[in-house]
Amino acid sequence: MKRNILAGVGLLLILAGCTNTTTEQQSEEQTMEHGQMQHEKNMDMNHGDMEGMEGHMDHDNVTPLQDSEGTQELVIPPLLEKQKGSDFDYEVVAQEGTTQFFDRSPTKTYGYNGNLLGPTVRLKEGETVKVKVRNQLNEPTTFHWHGLEVPGSVDGGPHDELQPGESKVITLKANQPAATLWYHPHPHKLTSEQVFKGLAGMLYVEEADQDSTGLPKSYGMNDIPLIFQDRLFDKNHQLNYDELMNSDGTIGDVSLVNGTVNPKLTVTQPVMRFRILNGSNARNYTFRLSNGASFTQIASDGGLLYESIETDELTLSPSERSEILIDFSKMDSNESVSIIDEEGTVLLPFDLAFEGEAAKHSSVSWTSDESFLTEEEKNLPVSKEIELFGMMDMVTINGKKFDPDRIDLRQEKGVSEVWEVYNKPDPMGGMIHPFHIHGTQFKIISRDGKDPAPNEQGFKDSVLIEPGERVKLLVTFPEEGIYMYHCHILEHEDNGMMGQVEVY
Repeated sequence: MKRNILAGVGLLLILAGCTNTTTEQQSEEQTMEHGQMQHEKNMDMNHGDMEGMEGHMDHDNVTPLQDSEGTQELVIPPLLEKQKGSDFDYEVVAQEGTTQFFDRSPTKTYGYNGNLLGPTVRLKEGETVKVKVRNQLNEPTTFHWHGLEVPGSVDGGPHDELQPGESKVITLKANQPAATLWYHPHPHKLTSEQVFKGLAGMLYVEEADQDSTGLPKSYGMNDIPLIFQDRLFDKNHQLNYDELMNSDGTIGDVSLVNGTVNPKLTVTQPVMRFRILNGSNARNYTFRLSNGASFTQIASDGGLLYESIETDELTLSPSERSEILIDFSKMDSNESVSIIDEEGTVLLPFDLAFEGEAAKHSSVSWTSDESFLTEEEKNLPVSKEIELFGMMDMVTINGKKFDPDRIDLRQEKGVSEVWEVYNKPDPMGGMIHPFHIHGTQFKIISRDGKDPAPNEQGFKDSVLIEPGERVKLLVTFPEEGIYMYHCHILEHEDNGMMGQVEVY
């Protein structure tokens, strides 16, 4: 996909990085009270006694998040460094650890190469690397490269488990446009718990020539990853999944950004690029700026949009990503500004601390040599019909639960087909299902016969589908293998809302 950049971002490059200050957290007494509140809320929400629907999560009335108090400087995940003197380029280790979310109360967590979350992996377009993956957990896991178009043999789905203590070296090739992707575990029936405890990390595919776009590119300075997650803690401040989980999607009231409780970000450059991941188990986010200002969406899951979009809100379901630009030079440095959700909850407050003169506002725009969808693509017949249905542990795709020994669909490598995905309502109205396909970046053709919104006119690997909605997707697999397609509410995935497509 060839894009011509018409106008870049004018930036004043400032060498000072984000302040890495840590201030005092809430007291132990407050923390204990908070933990008990979380526990009681969870008992009400996750273990309710709705007649005939025990434990059903009402996703129209979810537990609200608590405001960030802005007492902790946002943690920026480190970049994963290449190995020296090894026969592989990178090593990614799933391991156990502890994280100090609350004063004097360490929480047991999982992480990649550390205690919580994982380092950011950066690959260049067209680059081939060898990655050693190692399991130091006390249970099986996999390493799924979400959004990366790789052969099914290295995709890291549930058929590719590593047992405790096992490791192997795999080859990954970034044979796709620049994009913000991520990696996480995918063992069947264990995915939701392992992500809940902390296994997730960012994966960037970057332009071979980063100067070609004019976009902010200084990692941790004006190019910032933001992993938004919600969590529940028990009365002992632990991520006690067996006690806290909800089979319809575990939703908490503690907000984490990059694993940071009560985060803030010190902004030292006027134009900032944020790569946003909804890394939650089940919560949908609608992001806004507290001062009502607009921002520019430049990318979706699989790379740059066909047009940049000026907007004042952005909705992401679990596993979806987006890249946005915020021009802080138009804002008063004394103005209070934060990323908030649709309820007005403060998720990430900003401290504006420009050093030197702010850059003049400039716009980003581009055109493509071809339209987002050709007439031929729009007129292709539907060849695969997918029906999503159910809730809790009664979820199915096309009336079936996942069977690792069953191939549900087959598709030829390199051949585009139209998948029509229907979210069938249930007697309670139904739930939103974020639908994800491994091994491909697809295009949204239509929603209930209407063209996709401008901010969905880019490559995607996950799509939010409302109850009663029919969405047509143009799906092309560039590699061969067996791939999963499933709901990305992780508890639904673990409960069998998943199928397999064989690409030959």
